[in-house]
Amino acid sequence: MKKVIVVVALVFGAVFSMNAQDKMMKEDKMMKETVQKIALEQTPGEFTQKNLTVKEGTYIFEISNNAVGHDVGFVLVEKGKDISKPENHIQTAYVTEVVGTGKTQTSKPTKLAKGEYVYFCPMNPTATDNILTVE
Repeated sequence: MKKVIVVVALVFGAVFSMNAQDKMMKEDKMMKETVQKIALEQTPGEFTQKNLTVKEGTYIFEISNNAVGHDVGFVLVEKGKDISKPENHIQTAYVTEVVGTGKTQTSKPTKLAKGEYVYFCPMNPTATDNILTVE
């Protein structure tokens, strides 16, 4: 009986170890991908860049607060989805902390597939018709 328990424990440990290694390899592959930057500037009530077109890939959003007078943020949603529902927001695109006046903050790397996305700032607030097209 003890031998069976030991064998089961060893098999479980081996499977767990392989899964952990697979996950680490996938994360390493993502880190090696070219990550590009999309810089966006907010002024009172608007983004200075209204419509952008980029190629499919992984991006970090860099959001600048140019004299808005209070903190700003950034929200990205696939076009056609309800922007008022946080579950539709692409959360990796959120800035890692709010952006104070005169400051710049970045998002986590965000993989963008082909399609159209809407971006806005509910804290500024900006229009919700700014379009990011991914080709």
